Amino acid sequence: MRLHRNLCFAVIDGLTLIFNEGKYADKVIQQLLKRDKRWGARDRAFVAETTYDIVRWKRLYAEIADVKEPFDRNNLWRMFAVWATLKGIKLPDWKYFEGTPLRKIKGRFDELSKIRKFKESIPDWMDEIGEQELGKTVWTKEINALNQQADVILRVNTLKTTKEKLQEVLFDSDIETETLKGYPYALKLKERTNVFSAEAFKKGWFEVQDASSQLVAEFLNVKPGMRVVDACAGAGGKTLHIAALMENKGQIIAMDIYENKLNELKRRAKRNGAHNIENRTIDSTKVIKKLYDKADRVLIDAPCSGLGVLRRNPDAKWKLQPDFIEKIKTTQQDILQQYSKMVKAGGKLVYATCSVLPSENQKQVDKFLTSDAGKSFTFVKDKKVMAHQSGFDGFYMALLEKN
Repeated sequence: MRLHRNLCFAVIDGLTLIFNEGKYADKVIQQLLKRDKRWGARDRAFVAETTYDIVRWKRLYAEIADVKEPFDRNNLWRMFAVWATLKGIKLPDWKYFEGTPLRKIKGRFDELSKIRKFKESIPDWMDEIGEQELGKTVWTKEINALNQQADVILRVNTLKTTKEKLQEVLFDSDIETETLKGYPYALKLKERTNVFSAEAFKKGWFEVQDASSQLVAEFLNVKPGMRVVDACAGAGGKTLHIAALMENKGQIIAMDIYENKLNELKRRAKRNGAHNIENRTIDSTKVIKKLYDKADRVLIDAPCSGLGVLRRNPDAKWKLQPDFIEKIKTTQQDILQQYSKMVKAGGKLVYATCSVLPSENQKQVDKFLTSDAGKSFTFVKDKKVMAHQSGFDGFYMALLEKN
């Protein structure tokens, strides 16, 4: 591979914003890809994947390059040189790469690869909490899996098409996919490509949604005609799946504290042809109280550490702080206590997170079930999805029934 100056500059500019200004990697990359209209698909892929790669391996590369934060541009070029050397890419004769110690880089890599926190490029506290909660063997496998690049998974929108028809249409657009056993609505891309420009996407035939995330709506066991509350809907990935499973019959109340996310859901619902969704912003406790004992199903896709989705959000490794995890556990329990009251007698509740930590998952459910609010619920089943076993995001979901 030959390195091109303008593409490398784009990567360095992106890393400056992500590492030194705390910007979100996905937003930065979105902007970078608009920088030069002459760039082809391969150029854009280089910028996106190289930036994500260096973000993912920040600690390891910084250690090898012997640089400390905040990184100036020279530091970032040194980290870039480490990335290129380890990928076997010949460094061009540019001033930024003068005196790069190629042999030393490989030696340091071998040395640091024996220490998990460097090998997997994670903060000390994250390594400690992972081992503490999952045990050394499981955590070692899990964090390794969470450092792999995520596949692109589509969820077919059954309100508009079938999986077979979608596969055909995408194939005609030079997008090859394969089915996934055990995931009835999922198609996996054989090669990464920008699916958002596909005509089938514009028509609302599919959404991009990880295979693990697709299990949650099914776990809720909805039926057409029900009243369902998606209590932490966000931009509505799972809401739209629920709408499809309900065949547009019945009512879905999508709730969130962020109105802008619900506005995004409104746009997506229109494209998906999902007509049974009503958005409600949670701006006071009244919004929840109005629905006490009214819902057949309630989904609580709770805010969490997001440790299960590090494959697609590698910068979260550097943004997350241990005190946030402690705070979010309090929030999770508060939400369970309040939102569970919307379930009517005989109705069901699913508590879900995209975390792999038991303290955010089954321990929260156990705590809830022994509380006053939880005493009227019975535990039905739960599912722990680990990235190293499934090959997809880490997730947790528990199904509870109101007596």
